[in-house]
Amino acid sequence: METLTEDQVEIGSVLPELSIDLTPTVVVSTALATMDFTPVHHDVERARAQGSKDIFLNILTTMGLVERYVTDWAGPAAIIRRINVKLGVPAYAGDRLSFTGAVVSRAEGELTVEVRGKVSLGDHATGTITLTLPTAPDPHSP
Repeated sequence: METLTEDQVEIGSVLPELSIDLTPTVVVSTALATMDFTPVHHDVERARAQGSKDIFLNILTTMGLVERYVTDWAGPAAIIRRINVKLGVPAYAGDRLSFTGAVVSRAEGELTVEVRGKVSLGDHATGTITLTLPTAPDPHSP
C-alpha cells in the first residue's frame, strides 16, 4: 500500500466510504481487546438492564475505527497529529457503521479531514482528524 503525498490531495477530496458490520463478535472482541470489561459492551442482559437495546461499541474502538478510516485512505506513512471527535448515538451490535469523509483544509503542511461515522440511529461519531503526509520526491534528484 502506498501513502498519498501532499501534492496528491486537494481540499474537497472525498475519502471512499468504509462500512463495518457490527456483529456481536466485533463489539465484544474489540471491547476486550482494549481491556474494557464494562458489561454494556459484552453482556446483553446487563446492557438492557441499564437502558440500552443491546451491547454497543466502546469509545476506544470507535476512536480506533475513525483513525483506521483515515489511515486506510492516506497510507501507512501518514502521521496523525490531532483527533477531535464527538460521540453521538450508540453503535449497537447488529447495526452497520459507515464512515464518510472529506479533506476540509490545509495549513502549515497539515491536512484536516472531516469524518462522519453513521449508524441506523444517526451520527455515532463526527469530527476532524489532522494529519501530515510525506512530500513528493523531487523528480530531478538522482
